[in-house]
Amino acid sequence: MNFPNNLSLKLQTRKQENAFRKLSLPNALIDFSSNDYLGFAKSESIFNETHQFLLDKNIKTNGATGSRLLSGNHILYQETENFIANFHLAETAIIFNSGYDANVGFFGSIPQRNDIILYDELCHASIRDGIIMSNAKSYKFNHNDFEDLEQKIKNLELKIKNIEIYIVTESIFSMDGDTPNFEELIQVSGKYNCLLVVDEAHALGVFGEKGEGLIQSLGLQNKIFARIMTFGKGLGCHGAAILGSQDLKDYLINFARSFIYTTGLSPHSVATILMAYHQLQSEKETIEKLRHNIIHFNQEKNILGLKPLFVRSKSAIQSAIIPGNEKVKNIAKQLQEKGFDAKAILSPTVPEGQERLRICLHSYNSEKEISDVLGLLSNFVF
Repeated sequence: MNFPNNLSLKLQTRKQENAFRKLSLPNALIDFSSNDYLGFAKSESIFNETHQFLLDKNIKTNGATGSRLLSGNHILYQETENFIANFHLAETAIIFNSGYDANVGFFGSIPQRNDIILYDELCHASIRDGIIMSNAKSYKFNHNDFEDLEQKIKNLELKIKNIEIYIVTESIFSMDGDTPNFEELIQVSGKYNCLLVVDEAHALGVFGEKGEGLIQSLGLQNKIFARIMTFGKGLGCHGAAILGSQDLKDYLINFARSFIYTTGLSPHSVATILMAYHQLQSEKETIEKLRHNIIHFNQEKNILGLKPLFVRSKSAIQSAIIPGNEKVKNIAKQLQEKGFDAKAILSPTVPEGQERLRICLHSYNSEKEISDVLGLLSNFVF
C-alpha cells in the first residue's frame, strides 16, 4: 500500500530542514541528556522495594484490567494518592497515566465555554494540546512577562458574568530551565480573581528540602488552584498527579476524558510511584548533591565565559542557545564523540533561531564531568 503523497512531502521537508527525528537506543555515554535528575530511574533500591512491597501485600497482578471507573481502581491507587496529597500539603491528588494525559485531561475539561485561558507562550505542548480541546477562549502572554499578562487581562473587557480566568505557567520551563517570579504572578492573579495552574514536571525532586517542588518550597501551595506533578523526571518512573481540592478531583473523575477512557496503571507502576516518593523523603543527600552540581555548573560556565550563551537557570536544565539546526547538531555530535551525551533541541520543537544545546544535570554527575563537558563546549563554540 502506497504511503500518502502529502505525508511523504512533509517528511521530505523535515529532512531538508535538517530537523528529521529518529529514535536512538541507550548508550554508554556520560548522561547530560536525561530527565532522571536524581538517578531514581536506575535505582536498585526502588526496584527491590517495589517488588517486596507488592509481595508483602500479596499483589501479583500484571495489569489494572480496565479503566479506573470500571475494574482498574486497585487499592494501591488510594494509598498512593493519599500519600502524595499529604506529601505536597494538598487536599487531594488524582493520578493520571502520564503528564501528557494529566494536562490534556485538565485543560480539556476544566475551563468552560466563555472562560478565558491565559498561558505562557513557552508552555509545554501537552498544555497547548489540552487548551485546543477546551471550549474556552485562550490567549498566550509573553514569556514570564506579567506586565503583558496584566495588560491582556485588562484588554478582555469582560461583559459576561460567572466566567473564570485561568492563568497557566510552569515552575521550571522544560526547554529553558528558567522560573517565573511567582510572588509577582500571584499578585496579578489575586488582583483579578484568576485561577492559577502550575505544571511542576521539572521541579519535583529538584526544589524543596524533600524535593517537593518549587511552589511548595516557596510556601505558595494554597495560592494555586491546581498543581500538575509529573513522575517521569525527578521520580524516575511514570505517571502524573493533579493536586487540588476535593471538588477538583471529583470533577476530573467525572469529566476528564484522558482519565475516564483509558486503562489504569498497573499495580507495579503505582507501587513504583509510592516507593519513589518514600525514597524522596529519605534521599536528602542526593537532592543536595544535585543542587551542588547546579551551582558548580553555573560557576564553571561563568569562568569559561559561556554565560552569555546560556538561558539564566538555577534548575537542572541548562540551555545554550546556538542558532541553526545544523550548527547545534554538529556541536552535540562533537560532544557525543568525546563521550558526553548532550542533546541538540531543534526547530520546530523550539522557535527558529532559538535552537539550543540542552544539558541536563544529575546528582550522579561528578564535578569533573561537568567541568569537562563545559570545557569542550567552550572549545567548540569559540
